[in-house]
Amino acid sequence: MADDPHTRATWFIDSDSIEVGRFVDKALDGVSHEDARVSAVTLFLAVRDGFRYNPYELSRDPADYRASAIVGTDSNWCVPKAVLLTAAARHANIPARLGFADVRNHITSDKLEERMGTDLFYWHGYSELLLGDRWFKVSSAFNIELCERFGVKVLDFDGTDDALMHAYDQSGQRHMEYVSERGTYDELPLDEILTDFDLLYPNLVGAQNHGEVDEAFATDS
Repeated sequence: MADDPHTRATWFIDSDSIEVGRFVDKALDGVSHEDARVSAVTLFLAVRDGFRYNPYELSRDPADYRASAIVGTDSNWCVPKAVLLTAAARHANIPARLGFADVRNHITSDKLEERMGTDLFYWHGYSELLLGDRWFKVSSAFNIELCERFGVKVLDFDGTDDALMHAYDQSGQRHMEYVSERGTYDELPLDEILTDFDLLYPNLVGAQNHGEVDEAFATDS
């Protein structure tokens, strides 16, 4: 396992950090480590609901994208949450890597769509976890309170199937379309992501989001 790039710590996915270790120990307290699927599901829930989804937490500082820094936040967006889940899994000796896709009909608001200038979300991040002989795609982006607020199905992971965004919401309306896959990465390709964001979302990235308030993504009551 030590030579496996999917269990090795990297600069962003610093699974060997004290902060990630504490997070994993707390999440898995009382959980049997003998069953990797149980550990994977428990870590997924800890990341999904332990960090409120907020697309305005977009930083240009690479240090903010290290798992050891992400674990100290209250809210974040899909890419940092995927980094944290990937790091937590690696700390628990579950092979993990990052996956990315471009998606349409994401959970959004009128304000966010206006700032982005599109309903296409590039570089949507998720984790891929190896359980048994299969890689599972797992998105931990949307916390349960946010799903209830937007009327979309809560995304669950039971260790036996992928957990990707639902195509339709609870009323049967189109919710999510995976437009294209970008592949998997053993380390976060942050420079490539931010370069694309500068080109595709100049009004979102350039503003740096200081003091940004969007009630759709406000603190859950």
